[in-house]
Amino acid sequence: MYRRKKGQMLERFLSYSKSVRSLSEATVSAYRKDILKFLSYIKNQKINEEKINLSVARSYIAHLSKSGLSVETINRSLSALKRFYDYQVRYHGLKVNPFENIRSLKRNRKLPNFFFQHEMENLLSLPGEGFEGSRDRLLLEVLYSTGCRISELTGINISSIDIRNGIIRVLGKGKKERFVFLGPPALKSLREYLNFRKERLCCDDPDAGRALFLNSRGTRLTNRGAFYIIMKYIERAGMIKKASPHTFRHTFATHVLDRGADIRVVQEMLGHTKLSTTQIYTHIGVEKLKKIYRKAHPHAKRRDI
Repeated sequence: MYRRKKGQMLERFLSYSKSVRSLSEATVSAYRKDILKFLSYIKNQKINEEKINLSVARSYIAHLSKSGLSVETINRSLSALKRFYDYQVRYHGLKVNPFENIRSLKRNRKLPNFFFQHEMENLLSLPGEGFEGSRDRLLLEVLYSTGCRISELTGINISSIDIRNGIIRVLGKGKKERFVFLGPPALKSLREYLNFRKERLCCDDPDAGRALFLNSRGTRLTNRGAFYIIMKYIERAGMIKKASPHTFRHTFATHVLDRGADIRVVQEMLGHTKLSTTQIYTHIGVEKLKKIYRKAHPHAKRRDI
């Protein structure tokens, strides 16, 4: 029954998560780190794995909390461990999932940062000429025009692009496909880049032949490579606010909602499973209106009575 080596069980679970549940490489990698961290904890505490119960699970979550980790990080670890032990209950004879009845910690949702229109225009004006300049400009334009995640961006294939209609088919979380749209500036950047791409393409790499975005060696641009390129322009723009490639996604959502887009349409364009995830961007709009009101209305400022 429930007697398997920890390493073997972990690898089986991760393989199941990737092949059956279609989780991304990033999620599977995060699961591995979180589960190994817990296994290290029980080893240091000299707790036999078969003795893990609700009390042990609670003490571990308390341990993470005392370590100063964010609520998001703790909840991610909890989710990984719930799924790991649920897998063992369903398929390997474990009687009880010790983490099953532990609720996620409540979190105060922070309003995500986004770029104002003038900041966005400044960023888009920074790339230069040639292969790298045209590629970098297209990276920034596609991020802003579509709200794609960086992994979705680097995963775009030439065959997924309908240039005539300005549509791209992307593969999101859980390998779910959706369609995103390119505006005229992004389409212009795409056409310019494709000419340079032909010259840089590595003919010996079949995947490079499929990829839209290439690195300087002519092979598919990686997530890490795209991250460094984007951060280079954010730093060059002299941004004071905390920003990252994901800020482009926040900016896309904020700008289209501010201009009257239906929230359920935006949910579809972002690939959000839950509407509540998209609703955070409506709060940004409300905060913006509040600031304008407090600045403009004569009775908006608080006075001592």
